[in-house]
Amino acid sequence: MVKASWIYKAMKFTKSRSFDYNTDGFYEVPRKESQAAKARVSVITPVYNAEKYLRKTIDSVIGQTMGFKHIEYLLVDDCSTDSSREILLEYAAKYNNIRAVFLECNTGTPGQPRNLGIQLSTADYITFLDADDWLEPTGLEALYHILEKTGDDYVVGRTIQLKSDGSKIVGEHESCKERRNISPYSIPHIFQHLGPRARMVRASVIKENKIVFPEMKFAEDKQFFMDVLIHCNTISTTKAPIYYLNRFDDNNASLTKQTNIMQKTDSNIKVIHYIIDKKLEPEKEKMLLNRLYEFDSITRLFNTGHFQKTKIKALYYNKFNEILKTTDGLRYDFSDNFFNPLNKIAYELFKEGKTKQLEKLFEWEKKEKVKNVLIKNNLPYHVAPFLEEKYRYIRVPMLAIFKEDRFDEDKYCLEFKVYGDYIDNISDVIIRDRENVNLEYSLPVQVNKNGHGKLEVPLELLNQLPSSGYAMFLRYNDYNKINIRKLNENQIRYQNRDFSFYTTIYSNMGLKVK
Repeated sequence: MVKASWIYKAMKFTKSRSFDYNTDGFYEVPRKESQAAKARVSVITPVYNAEKYLRKTIDSVIGQTMGFKHIEYLLVDDCSTDSSREILLEYAAKYNNIRAVFLECNTGTPGQPRNLGIQLSTADYITFLDADDWLEPTGLEALYHILEKTGDDYVVGRTIQLKSDGSKIVGEHESCKERRNISPYSIPHIFQHLGPRARMVRASVIKENKIVFPEMKFAEDKQFFMDVLIHCNTISTTKAPIYYLNRFDDNNASLTKQTNIMQKTDSNIKVIHYIIDKKLEPEKEKMLLNRLYEFDSITRLFNTGHFQKTKIKALYYNKFNEILKTTDGLRYDFSDNFFNPLNKIAYELFKEGKTKQLEKLFEWEKKEKVKNVLIKNNLPYHVAPFLEEKYRYIRVPMLAIFKEDRFDEDKYCLEFKVYGDYIDNISDVIIRDRENVNLEYSLPVQVNKNGHGKLEVPLELLNQLPSSGYAMFLRYNDYNKINIRKLNENQIRYQNRDFSFYTTIYSNMGLKVK
């Protein structure tokens, strides 16, 4: 145990003198001795003014069930002006496998500290952890054992985003099921949500292919992990919870919150050019660019509060025209690959110069939480009444409508009707705790080819649920979800507990257990 007096001296040391930075512009805090055995995993954390959460972050690595002695922890400080360096000195003195590295000049991006961490790392596997987030205690052990067993290049598990009003799972395509030895391109949404979280990569994939984080304030992690996935032969995914993403209201340290939408879009344009210059096979290129064109360009530019509020919408349209110039040499219509039909309509309106209708489209999308529905030829459409006939009916991939529900003697029975493209791919009903998304229950469901669905839940099973509020979804295609529209309430008291299937403010089914 390090004496308090040493820590005090270390704190004074960081404030009173310069460090002996090397010619590469960094200083690594000396360790008393080299690590006894080669680490299994290198964890890399960029640090900048992170004093509020830094101890919680570091402690989450020290407390890993795989044993901290098997972990090499590199924390690279980007010239913090708070007490972050003092905290790093304190931990580096206690633990020989904590490598505290101080940069001489601030780089303004987490990418460069991560690159230095990769350069200095020695383990066979690399994972990243931001300085205001933390790990599930079993997280690294789960990822490590999967890679050791499969020989895969990459594995990703569950990320839980935490906010003051609750939690949610980020990127469910990454953690909806256990997959082993699969092609990354077998998951349609694999290039969505590419932050540096809940994933472990074989170090040789990164180092041998010279993959680095680019020098950008935004989108640097997106480009990096796109590059990683391009070079992965096979990957794995796991349902295991790995990573907690800190999005509490008072956490304003993220650089992305300090970067305006035009700067973000400029960074995305750089990534678009980077991907196009790789000259990938068309089907692979489509998957990468779809995320950049549909999600990062249309959704992030137009389907946002700042677009609705701004009085200078022409800036957005000029920026989108810049994006469209990058599509000139493509071998296909990039919009054919869009996941959301609404984005396809927005693109068509923009091409025809109907920007006022585009503005109304996204205003309607955000304000009308319960949209009018039309069923035509057994397919569902949302009705946008302000649009001309050509664009008024917006296809919805899947829609589920409540028919009736009842409590029998020993079970709850629900009947519903499903319309859409993937009726045959419906797998189950999910009941998920709204406050703790790790509490999730999968229930078998019957849906015939005509879309008539039936769910039966034994009351004894319902009675096992903790008292809480639950969201209910139909799941299809492994990870896609839809709510079931419901317009009434049904309640029963069973073994001195209340079970209420009710209608949410968005007309979806919910469950309250007391």
